[in-house]
Amino acid sequence: MARIAVGGVHHETNSFIPSRTDFAYFASHRDRPPLVRGPEVLEWLTNTSFGLSGFLEAMADAHDIVPLLWTSGGAGGVVTRDAFERIAAELVGSLSREMPVDAVYLDLHGAMVTEDFEDGEGELLRRLRAALGPHVPIVISLDYHANVTPQMVACTDGLVGYYTYPHVDREQTGRRAAKVLSTILERGQPSGRALRKIPFLIPLNFQSTLVQPSKRIVESSERAEGGDVLNVSYLAGFPPADLFDCGPSVIVHAYSQELADLRADTLAKEITAVEAEFLQPLYNVKEGVRKAIGIAETASRPVILADTQDNPGCGGTADTTGVLEELIRQGATEAVVGILCDPEAAEAAHRAGEGNKINIALGGKYGPAGVKPYEGEFSVTQLGNGQIVSTGSTIRGRKMELGKMALLTIGGVSVVVSSKRMQAYDPGLFRHVGVEPTEQKILALKSAVHFRADFEPISEEVLVVLAPGGHIVDPTQYPYQRLRAGVRLGPLGPRSRGGSATTG
Repeated sequence: MARIAVGGVHHETNSFIPSRTDFAYFASHRDRPPLVRGPEVLEWLTNTSFGLSGFLEAMADAHDIVPLLWTSGGAGGVVTRDAFERIAAELVGSLSREMPVDAVYLDLHGAMVTEDFEDGEGELLRRLRAALGPHVPIVISLDYHANVTPQMVACTDGLVGYYTYPHVDREQTGRRAAKVLSTILERGQPSGRALRKIPFLIPLNFQSTLVQPSKRIVESSERAEGGDVLNVSYLAGFPPADLFDCGPSVIVHAYSQELADLRADTLAKEITAVEAEFLQPLYNVKEGVRKAIGIAETASRPVILADTQDNPGCGGTADTTGVLEELIRQGATEAVVGILCDPEAAEAAHRAGEGNKINIALGGKYGPAGVKPYEGEFSVTQLGNGQIVSTGSTIRGRKMELGKMALLTIGGVSVVVSSKRMQAYDPGLFRHVGVEPTEQKILALKSAVHFRADFEPISEEVLVVLAPGGHIVDPTQYPYQRLRAGVRLGPLGPRSRGGSATTG
């Protein structure tokens, strides 16, 4: 029986929005647990949908598990110095108090940028490695959108990433990490490590593993593991994070350097060869709404409008009004927009009560320049307390606290309003305020890809629309300051000059 320390820190940083992610946000209970310590880690993370949940399922009965700290700041602006230093110090300090340990497993994201460190996870791992010394194995699991750096690879003995986007395999990833760590405990630390950075960025809308070429690439990575190869991980990257090593990666840990290099080179060449296949159609908001209304006239199932640039899972504010305004302008009926975050509107609806009307300026309070609230008289159709246990396949079993919620209706369009940001990837969020998703003509979802797991199977067609929002789909529009020179800003796109683009 080994003594294994476990913990986790999640943040997916959008470097190009003005807001900052502070310690209070990490500590709050939203669509994921609050910051938890010691035994609370096991209470909150057992039997739910995180990497650590799967790791505990696989290892808790066979080993002595030492829980340290787990927290998630979700997706948002750059992490403040205060938040990072408090979390990192507590994690390393709690580990130091529990030593000696035989191994460490961390459930991380892999795309955290802080006010001081462009590679937040790499700095955290550097500190952990300094505390542990070179001979205690560290295994981590990462999100599919991780921007993997040389420091992350150098400080770890195993690195496994999600196979899926939408992320329906978080727990499976934790179990895979447990398998890797079990092998290391039996055989010792691997001698080979390889990292290959792919020479182009992939916008999130083109990363879904439900379609090609991502599906095929992930399958290739899975086949390449086994024997002396601990892990072959393909991670697609998170373009809105400004760091030198932003973008897709192939990572291999193996028991020889030659084998690690061979597997990494083989998969990297496969990805580069299919660069053009990542491109998919996108619509401006006027065209997308018009097309959705036309399809909905004869469809027997909902048409989905993915409001991808206001996806809070990519740092969007979840309160922009571009799609809502266009649906109303074009006279859409039986259309539902969600999840729009406006605590003031939710509070006004609760004060008024169900069946009454309120005159409010909805949303548009935190979005980018040019985004305005939608002013009008809304009917308060139904209210909710925001206390929901998720049932969707991407976040199964989470106890969520989204604050006061309301369904507000104006004309033929309804809006699901929450008090805390939440991506629209669980049907239960809509049912909480009386909306049955399968019975709508149009579902306008603030999500990029995660919605596809539970909503695409019930839909007639999916249209991705580009209304204004904090998650800009086109990487050429980001003012990168740290991105390495030469990487293409999208499939077949212009090249970065290390902060600017050229059409070379």
